[in-house]
Amino acid sequence: MATVAERAVGAIVGAAVADAAAQPLHWIYNLKKLDSIIASEEAPEFHQPSANPYYRIDTGRNSCYGDQAYVVLESLAECQGLDIADLKQRTYRMFGPGTDYDNTRNSEYKPHGGVKKSYPINGSWRHFSIKDFLKKTEAGKDDTGSKEDDQVDGATKVAPLVALYAGQPCMLEKVEDALRVTQNSDTAVAAGLTTARILEQYILYGKKDRVIETVMEEMRKPNRKNPTDLDQAMVSFLQKVLDNRGGQHRKVVTTVFSNN
Repeated sequence: MATVAERAVGAIVGAAVADAAAQPLHWIYNLKKLDSIIASEEAPEFHQPSANPYYRIDTGRNSCYGDQAYVVLESLAECQGLDIADLKQRTYRMFGPGTDYDNTRNSEYKPHGGVKKSYPINGSWRHFSIKDFLKKTEAGKDDTGSKEDDQVDGATKVAPLVALYAGQPCMLEKVEDALRVTQNSDTAVAAGLTTARILEQYILYGKKDRVIETVMEEMRKPNRKNPTDLDQAMVSFLQKVLDNRGGQHRKVVTTVFSNN
């Protein structure tokens, strides 16, 4: 992909395909069980039938992560840029009452509650930040983002935003504004902005060396754009990734990082 436009499209499509490919094996935390499921397969992508222990939807469909990115993409396309009011409305229509995400057993789930006998549900799984967003929207609050949810939703939906605004001075500002619609958590936003910085490098310049190092150097600058109090924690985390990039994936994930 030789042009910025082609790489921007590739980032959006690649993220959507990757989410759909992983969805049937999503959230299998028991590694022995996961190994037994994929033991006879050369490639685990688009596994059929779904072995997801929490929810079951058709293979090829996106998870709540991918659907959040889709809503961002749709809003950007229809509004020719970021329109927070429109993004809020579209997010509510995608995940709110009467949708495939409206499920009583899912609604009763508490974070880290584990797999219950009533799982998996037949339908899409509504994430905690989305539940908080819906409650706040229905209460008429302007601040609709969850202050408690620090999960990876923000990082997974930045591709459309970076694709549109890469190279523009407002890129990080637009990303942060969009992320805080559903996650008004500094941890989630800092992780999302770090992801956006990395993705922007690849969209603008294609395959290049030292992308992570370049982003770390930028995030150390006192005059960096959209600074957060957690930027240096993000830099330390990226350094830990670099320090372990030659390790075996399973071992690094289970011993260096949280197995999640």
